Parts: sequence; structure tokens; C-alpha cells
Amino acid sequence: MIINRFKGALQRFNVEKVIRLRSRFKALSQEKIDFVKHKINSVDKSYRKEIFRKSIHLSSLWIPALIYFMHPGISIIIFSVLFFIDGLLEYGNYQRWNWARNIFGRLFFKTLRQKETKRIYFQSSGSLYVLLAAIACTLLFSKPIAAISMTVMLISDTFAALIGKAFGTRKIYKNKSLEGTTAFFMSALFICMLYEPIFHFTYASVLACLLATAAEIYEDKTEIDDNLSIPFSIGIVLSLLG
Repeated sequence: MIINRFKGALQRFNVEKVIRLRSRFKALSQEKIDFVKHKINSVDKSYRKEIFRKSIHLSSLWIPALIYFMHPGISIIIFSVLFFIDGLLEYGNYQRWNWARNIFGRLFFKTLRQKETKRIYFQSSGSLYVLLAAIACTLLFSKPIAAISMTVMLISDTFAALIGKAFGTRKIYKNKSLEGTTAFFMSALFICMLYEPIFHFTYASVLACLLATAAEIYEDKTEIDDNLSIPFSIGIVLSLLG
């Protein structure tokens, strides 16, 4: 009788212990699941923002087309007007002018990085550098070289950012990954090959792509925005050696 009661109590104890362990395991598992979901959501949100930002970047491919097919004087006027308007909007946004903040916020806020949203001092966005690069390339280089320079900057920079964020696991310098850097270099080479009918692909093209890749990696060292350093690297090398 006593033995049976002891066995029954022991069974109940074991059952209760198993139930408690299961509940703790489920709670722990749920915490892990919630943590992983939070990480995935944060990464997805960051990547979606980068995709949106780079889609705006790619929409600027009209710039090399305009450089190549339009008279240089007309191209410079168009780029200069857009540069002035963009600069006025950005400065007005920094000074908290209502009309400028409303327009700038609707057009560009989702594309800005953290450093471009700081209020401590005026920080221009990448679009100003793109337009400045378009003006400089049109003035300094021939039409084919200017078009190649701007195309590489717009497309290869996009490839580097998206591939690097999605698949970049091997860091080679700060936040630059081997995967993103390789995507930049290979896409730059491919772009130069596509321009073969108007500009021959030679060793100079490879050197230009290498220099542009280095400019993209070491942007913080040169302290030159890569929207400027990339097209300048391509343009200078192709002009001197191409």
C-alpha cells in the first residue's frame, strides 16, 4: 500500500517536473524565436531602405545618356540648374524652412543615411555630389569617357551595396566586404566592355576599374565622397591611358 502510494507520488512528481521543463523550454524557445524575428525584421527593413535608395541612384542613369547625346553646353546648364535647386532644398531643409522641409522630406528623406540626417552641421546628400560629378565629368572628359565614368559610379556602386548587404560576410576594410567589392569591380569591367562600340576596352579600362574600386573602399581615407571619387578615377585613367 505504502509502496503504491510512493510510486504514485513519484510519478506525479516526474510528470510535474516534465511539464515545468517543457514550459520553460517553450518560453526559452519563444524568446529565441522572437529575437531572431526581430533581427530578421531589422535587417529586412535596412535592406529595403538600401534597395529604395539605390533605385533612386539607378534612376539617375539618364545623366550619362544626356552627357553622350546632348551638347556639352546644354548638359552643363541642365546639371547646374538641378544642382542649384537641390542645394537650395537641402540648405532650406537644414535651416528648417517649412516649404523646403516639406518638399525635401517627400522627395529624399527615405533615401538618406544617418550621417546625412544630422542636424549639428550642414551635411549634403549624395545627390548633390552626383550632379557635381556630372558637371565636372562633362567639363573635363570626352563624351564617351564621361558617360562611362558616370555609368560605373551609378551601377557598380549599387551592385556593391546590395550584394555586400545581402551576402557580405568576409570584411576586408571596415564595413566593406569582399563580396560587395568583387561585385563592384566585375560590374565596372562589364560596363566598360559594353561601351566597346564607342570606347575600346584595353588594359586602361582594367586599371581604371581597379582604381575606382579602391576609391570606393577607402572613401573614408580620401575624405572624398565616392560619388565624386569613382567617376574621377575612371575618367582620369581613361583620359591618360585610354
